[in-house]
Amino acid sequence: MIRQIGWMAGEFSQFPKYTRESIQKIVSVDGCENFDAARRRGKGVLFLTGHMSAWELAPFAHALYGNPLHFLVRPLTNSRVDALINGYRCLSGNQPIEKNRSARAVLKVLSEGGTVGILADHNSSLGEGVFVSFFGMAACTTSGLARIALRTEAAVVPGFLAWDAAHKIYRLQFEPAVELVRTSDEESDVLANTAKFTAVIEERVRKYPDQWVWAHKRWKTRPPGEKPLYPF
Repeated sequence: MIRQIGWMAGEFSQFPKYTRESIQKIVSVDGCENFDAARRRGKGVLFLTGHMSAWELAPFAHALYGNPLHFLVRPLTNSRVDALINGYRCLSGNQPIEKNRSARAVLKVLSEGGTVGILADHNSSLGEGVFVSFFGMAACTTSGLARIALRTEAAVVPGFLAWDAAHKIYRLQFEPAVELVRTSDEESDVLANTAKFTAVIEERVRKYPDQWVWAHKRWKTRPPGEKPLYPF
């Protein structure tokens, strides 16, 4: 994981050099038909992803291939570093949405048929998430993705970056849109769909465990009354 973080930083430093022509030697895209089919629905696309491989490269490359998106971010405490990082992220045409003020902006992007990228492998607070199984243990997971998808009918398309060591190239792999659970009980649907999204991420991590970059406490938030899992 530590090697992956360094690898990620190295790739990020090269963003100003990448062009539409050169990116083809760095990142190939598999499953374009899945993303295109989701976009043709006309309700916008929610790009479901996680901290896999050089994850910043996934939306950057996709934009250079002609598919810019908006992405949710938390502003960094150091304003100069924040400006530098977001400046690099936006070089290929992507645009940030501040996470704490995201609801209205996300709805606007989706209503216009745009794409919003969401990293869904974070630990969430009790007020922002629901508990679903992640590697057999209850993990507080953002419920926002499911709520937005249910209310807007936007397609939720899993897309993950993976390093192909045999061919020495990154592969951005899009899967078919996740079929949502829809009943008359919204809260039940939010829980069921969040579990589906989390299962997609878990499957990906199981496939590429060495490429999952996670240095945070994923299971930090516990159900009320349950003891903390981490001793620090």
